[in-house]
Amino acid sequence: MTGDIPIEDFSPTAAAAARWTQETIGEEALGYLKRLEPADPSREPALYHASPRDPVWEYVLSTWQADECMDLMDGRVGAVGHSHVALWFLREDSGKVTGATAEAGYELDLSAGRWLVNPGGVGQPRDGDPRAAWLLLDTSTWMATWRRVEYPIDEAARAIEEAGLPRMLAERLYSGQ
Repeated sequence: MTGDIPIEDFSPTAAAAARWTQETIGEEALGYLKRLEPADPSREPALYHASPRDPVWEYVLSTWQADECMDLMDGRVGAVGHSHVALWFLREDSGKVTGATAEAGYELDLSAGRWLVNPGGVGQPRDGDPRAAWLLLDTSTWMATWRRVEYPIDEAARAIEEAGLPRMLAERLYSGQ
């Protein structure tokens, strides 16, 4: 969308959405997006669009991936996205790594161990729950709560179709895929 990544690297439907965005985005919004970096490891939690290993493309969906990504984090807690799947991974002091998807209302205490969390997708969740997903993280107590909120899917799907984008992009909103 910003021109930094060749559109040919996208799936056909994602490429269509990126082309549409390039044609319709305003200069102010484009300028803002161009100033963003895919990683900000200086924060606590460290922030990554995709992962510490590959901040642009990697989908972190397994404990072995999370383990390798945590090796690259300076901080104790990191937040990733890209997969649009609400989940968490914990590396205990013993080195054991566990993880799971996070349902709406799920709470975890992140005050001990090393963590990699994913809030899910506000747009196009891909974990079978079509509601917008987000994470409330209180960094004073290190309590994490995954949340879901309904949004007007019919309106969003209609806007996608009216924009002339592939119908699949609208249909997937209903299934959370």
